[in-house]
Amino acid sequence: MINQTVYWLSSGPLQFPKLPFGPVGWMLAGVLVLSVIVSAVEQSTKGKKKRRKKRTSTTKKTTVPRSTSNDTKSDEAILASKLSGLSGAEFERLLALYFRDQGYMVHEVGVGGNDGGVDLVIIDKRGEKTAVQAKCYADHNSVPVQTVRELVAAKRNHDCILSLLVTTSDLTGPAKKEAEQFKVDYWHGALLEQKLRAWGKWQPGKKVPRQAAKTEIMKASKEVAAASATICKCGAPMVRRKSRQGEEFLGCSKFPNCRHTKALQG
Repeated sequence: MINQTVYWLSSGPLQFPKLPFGPVGWMLAGVLVLSVIVSAVEQSTKGKKKRRKKRTSTTKKTTVPRSTSNDTKSDEAILASKLSGLSGAEFERLLALYFRDQGYMVHEVGVGGNDGGVDLVIIDKRGEKTAVQAKCYADHNSVPVQTVRELVAAKRNHDCILSLLVTTSDLTGPAKKEAEQFKVDYWHGALLEQKLRAWGKWQPGKKVPRQAAKTEIMKASKEVAAASATICKCGAPMVRRKSRQGEEFLGCSKFPNCRHTKALQG
């Protein structure tokens, strides 16, 4: 045997045969073995990190980015689009342009999707406020009863007396019963298209002179922004009114409690 071991049966220490090299040699050998082990561990760790990076990069490539607000069409494109080709935000904008032309002051409160059950607040010339919920759904996707309940509860948060649900599809049976019970007016798809076509500015698929349409839309957008920014000293929105002489001016929506007026800017 190479390593012979001699034991003293009676007493005495354990003895080993003499080594071919001294303690220094063994120390050097131990250091060499330790360095080999450390190197192997480092290589294994690097290999694991590389595999993790590859899996991460593959996951990032297959992730579908979410749509942003920058994807919203211009007003001109919205007026030339079919209802089925509009997003929720674009449909709300179409309704805002429509109600503005009907003489309402329009507040777009549902921007970004955090509407709380109300997308638009429209105010007529008498100062009455209506909470509007817009649902751009496919024909087969009817509005459920929960949407009606949310609108009924949310209109109080906006100090609205009336409520209106506008959808490109229709309401379910229970939703219609709920709307009738709580006096929620609603426009289904066919009625909505009829109103939009009678308006005249919504012309899906029809080409109109670009410059003329752009000028008209920019003018309407500026008027909407100006009307939305007009607030009375008491904090209530101001609405268009006519004097006995037929001249238009802005008056507080809380009239007669507040009689503050303001001239219209030309």
